[in-house]
Amino acid sequence: MAIDDPRTFVLVHGAWHGGWCWSRVADILRARGHRVTTPTQTGLGERSHLLSRDVTMDVFVDDVVNHLVWNDLSDVVLVPHSFGGCSVTGAADRVPERIAMLIYLDAAIMEDGETWFSLLPPDMAEDRRKLAESSSGGVSLPAGPIDGLGVTKPEDVAFVAPRLTPHPFATFTTPVKLAHPAGNGLPAHYITCTDPAYPPARGALARAQERGWPVHELNTGHDAMVIAPEATADLLEAIALGVAAGRA
Repeated sequence: MAIDDPRTFVLVHGAWHGGWCWSRVADILRARGHRVTTPTQTGLGERSHLLSRDVTMDVFVDDVVNHLVWNDLSDVVLVPHSFGGCSVTGAADRVPERIAMLIYLDAAIMEDGETWFSLLPPDMAEDRRKLAESSSGGVSLPAGPIDGLGVTKPEDVAFVAPRLTPHPFATFTTPVKLAHPAGNGLPAHYITCTDPAYPPARGALARAQERGWPVHELNTGHDAMVIAPEATADLLEAIALGVAAGRA
């Protein structure tokens, strides 16, 4: 049933994914009367033909900023998933006037000058560098096993597995550039996926708690938008409408 107070949601995917991963949630929110867009970042999904070693974090931030600007979107509920938190944090730093709220879905929270690899244990970062070099000459990093994303049901595996694409490697090694603290003073919420928890998201959850952002839980795996689209849509809508009470 459509609501009387619709919102504009911009849903941003994480590593190896594309805007396609949000299709189930987007359909639910649109059926309720909300406006929803699901941009795909350069080099991934239907834009995988643009993959190159020149796709850096700056390009990813530009992707989100330009999506907001060229589509003349304002008063946006901006929702990053996973690695999408990096580019969304950069976009919030540059065009806060277009954003009503940030909702990080098990998503990275970066500070100025940080790279994704700078947050990893050195041995893990080195292993991933070697994998990128052996698989693509350092251009991209292949996706890992999808059960690590919490995707295990056969129908979900069939949806996700053939759509994952190698991720532009330079986005992991180039920094986010911020003029303000992460979130840029915008209303921000954090959703943690707990069944099973996704280890790389633990640091971001701690950062959200340190900032006093309301924290909400989804009892599902990391790819919540695929695994539990109804519950994900319900929680995003409740937060956007101000009817979900999180914990600090």
